[in-house]
Amino acid sequence: MSLRILSLNVWGGKLHAPLIPYLVEANADVLCLQEVVRSPETTSEWLTYRDRDVELPQRANLFDEIRAALPDHDGYFCPTSRGELHDGNRMVHAEFGLATFVRKSLPVIGQALDFVHGAFSPDGWGKHPRPRNAHCLRIFDYEAGFSITIAQMHGLRAENGKGDTPERQAQADALVQLIGRVWPGNERLIVCGDLNLLPNSDTFTVLGNLGLADLVTGRGHADTRTSYYGKPGRFADYMLATPDVEVVVFDVVAHPEVSDHRALLLDLR
Repeated sequence: MSLRILSLNVWGGKLHAPLIPYLVEANADVLCLQEVVRSPETTSEWLTYRDRDVELPQRANLFDEIRAALPDHDGYFCPTSRGELHDGNRMVHAEFGLATFVRKSLPVIGQALDFVHGAFSPDGWGKHPRPRNAHCLRIFDYEAGFSITIAQMHGLRAENGKGDTPERQAQADALVQLIGRVWPGNERLIVCGDLNLLPNSDTFTVLGNLGLADLVTGRGHADTRTSYYGKPGRFADYMLATPDVEVVVFDVVAHPEVSDHRALLLDLR
């Protein structure tokens, strides 16, 4: 029996039509999702995010829609900020952040949620680099007879690119501290997400001190973006594992395209 973990930046649900069926059909036991939106103030299906020359449709209550599509999972919504989105000519508040879904047959026996950059912003999205958090869960697999710790993060976005900065160094250190609050150090550990980093980042050295190695670059994948992403630099998403993780299958999913990021899919024993 293998355990399936999926990591995906869902792009605010812009490609909603293929996204929801894919999340169901992927049949993952744990889903680590970034750029998830929730807006309890509105019953509208779509809102619009505007920032200077950027205009992006956002699925207003994407978290609730995913939760409804995955009735066999418990959902955890972890916002980093609350800002305003456009509902036609009206402005409504929306929350933005991470979402983690865990199959109900897998008990959560430990968890920690905290900020790895900045702090919760209740009154607007703020300037870049904006707040970022990470969510770490420890679950038990009854069938396999072991526990495993899984952490996800949406790495900070800097306007000057994905190179190493003091803020990214501090983010890496904060992530390691968060993991240490949950992971006992003697069991399987997975870290994943849209880390917004280059493959040679010092962050991977920091995570390597926990025994983690990246499966994306380590297995020869050179692209984690889809055709919806037109900029150079095709790395953003990573999944790292400790040596005791027996990889059955690992895929950087090219099709279907459900975001401007590709999904990362891991079956492990």
